[in-house]
Amino acid sequence: MIIRIVRMHFTEAGVAEFLEIFRRHESAIRQFAGCRHLELLRDADDPCTFATLSYWDSAESLNRYRQSDLFSVVWGQVKSLFAGRSQAFSLVKPESD
Repeated sequence: MIIRIVRMHFTEAGVAEFLEIFRRHESAIRQFAGCRHLELLRDADDPCTFATLSYWDSAESLNRYRQSDLFSVVWGQVKSLFAGRSQAFSLVKPESD
């Protein structure tokens, strides 16, 4: 399983539009093949900073999403609202000994 965290900082004016875009597409992202979980989180100290937390079956599933038309549409709309570069992390849980 791949855990994906994407941290995004928006302009103050872009926050409401981002939330509208996310809400419009969140169901389709959750239903994308290989997506097991998706949630949106807001930074506790900065109301213009958000993170998405998603769980994917595999790196291949995540990459299929990142190469999909759905991702192109969503990311194309969202990236113009950023106040700075986004940060993305793909993580796995360590194996138990």
